[in-house]
Order: sequence, then C-alpha cells, then structure tokens
Amino acid sequence: MKSYFNNKMKKVSNNDIVNKMMESDAFSQWLGIIILEAEQGSCKLQMTVRPEMCNGFGIIHGGITFSLADSALAFASNAHGRLSVALECSISYPSAVKVGDVLTAIASEVSLTNKIGIYNIPVTNQNNEIVGVFKGSVYRTSKEWEI
Repeated sequence: MKSYFNNKMKKVSNNDIVNKMMESDAFSQWLGIIILEAEQGSCKLQMTVRPEMCNGFGIIHGGITFSLADSALAFASNAHGRLSVALECSISYPSAVKVGDVLTAIASEVSLTNKIGIYNIPVTNQNNEIVGVFKGSVYRTSKEWEI
C-alpha cells in the first residue's frame, strides 16, 4: 500500500490534500458528502440525509451528523499540509434531523499551534437551523502530506 505521507518539505495544494483524502474515504463517500469549500483551517461540506441513516426513533442517527462534522474537521486541519488526527471531539444536538434534510457543516479554526489545532463546526439544515454543535481538537504530526 502506498503511503501518502512523508517527512520532506513539499508544497502541496490544500485542495489536492482534501481531494486525496476524500478519494480514499469510503465512509464520507457513502454519506454522500460534497466538498463546497476547502482552505487551510476551514472547510464547508454538505450532504443530503437518506432513509438508511435513521435510528429506531425514526430520526437520523446522531453519528451521521457527528461524522459530517468530523470529516469537516479532518479536511480543514489537514489542508495545512501536515497529517493531523482527531484528539478530542464532542457534539450537541439541539434539533432533530429528518430524512431529506440537507446538512451543511462549516469548520472554522479557533486556535492553531505547532502540535494542536482547535475547531468549531456548526451543522445546519436547509432552513439554516442548527442541528449540531461540534468542537474538535486535532494533534498535528510532523508528517507532511505528499500527493
């Protein structure tokens, strides 16, 4: 299996990194995530909720909303060019999500140091109602992305 990471300094476009991540991310593909924007430290993703994403209560499983926000965290943090992995994540669900809802997650960088990045990621539906409030921290390794 080819490694896409190395320790050499190589300039790589942040969009190249996000595209490479998405290309090998079967779960984000299954979710139907569309990348609307991707920059260093920020990312905007969108997806439409399908019936197979429901839980036993007939509403969308919280893991779906969490996963959308988690993908936004991964793309925003890795777009800096260094391999970054989730350290801690939490989410609150102020409103239920239903089949057919169009969810949008927007990752914004709150703090970035040599080793740690902190991000806020609200998730909204097509009516701009907040359905998830996600906070994530990443550990920034010393490995640089190579495409």
